[in-house]
Amino acid sequence: MLSRIAESLFWIGRYIERSDGTARILDVHLQLLLEDPWIDEDSACRSLLSVMGSVAPAEARLERRDVLQRLAMDRSEPASIAYSLAAARENARRAREIVSTEVWECLNTTSARMPRRLQGEKVHEFFGWVHERAALAVGIFDSATSRDEAWHFFTLGRNIERADMTARLLATRSLTEASGPSWTTILRSCGAYEAYLRTYRGVPSSKNAAEFLILDRLFPRSILFALSQAEDCMRELEPHSNRAVVGGKAQRLLGQARSTLEYTPISEVLDNLLPHMDAIQQVTLDTSEAIRQRFFPTHAEPSWIGGHS
Repeated sequence: MLSRIAESLFWIGRYIERSDGTARILDVHLQLLLEDPWIDEDSACRSLLSVMGSVAPAEARLERRDVLQRLAMDRSEPASIAYSLAAARENARRAREIVSTEVWECLNTTSARMPRRLQGEKVHEFFGWVHERAALAVGIFDSATSRDEAWHFFTLGRNIERADMTARLLATRSLTEASGPSWTTILRSCGAYEAYLRTYRGVPSSKNAAEFLILDRLFPRSILFALSQAEDCMRELEPHSNRAVVGGKAQRLLGQARSTLEYTPISEVLDNLLPHMDAIQQVTLDTSEAIRQRFFPTHAEPSWIGGHS
């Protein structure tokens, strides 16, 4: 496969997942700002922008609408939903000889229908639309693509981004512990609430909810599941023999991060939640760079403001 095609497929997966993850995080936190009058809006907005890798202006007081404009509607902001949807469409255009007509039409239509402004009462509806379009694009790609290199690069990008986005969501919990979202709210934002109840059969506690979102081996949005899926994709993409277990830097990074999570007690992770989630974000950044150097070294990697990709 040509390196430019591999790169485009990798970033289609990442950008689709990024738009969906950003919508989930914004939906939770912007709704919280509406419902809790005691939250310091400026501080909460700055914390959220920081977690999302966006630099907040120092001189002005930030409000909910500022965060919405920057992280949802701003087409020049690499962390925004609008930017991600446009970038997914552009990468699909570059890979038209591989991407199916259905996937191209889905991404093209989604980018074209991305609104330029939102009314306040339409915000939650907009985030739901982003979830649906991301799920549609992934579903079409997943159901009509051979499990060859194209599928592995797409899935690799999705799972690296998913690990990063779940880590960012959990990091917002640690930044705003006093008045932040409850664990029930965070589980719902990941589509994990019903799956959690089937697993633990009780009201979410900090230990059980964090354990589910970080360490569950069966839930697709858990960090451990995403890292394991990405590691499997790298194993298929890297040339290997039966004697050489690990072939490349990216696979080693993913394996080390996975094993660190597996063998660290969840109580220790909870006590230092922000450093652990920052470490996961750094792993996704380093892994993405290692993949770029290995498979498409002639291109500079797109990155978020703030350094996290």
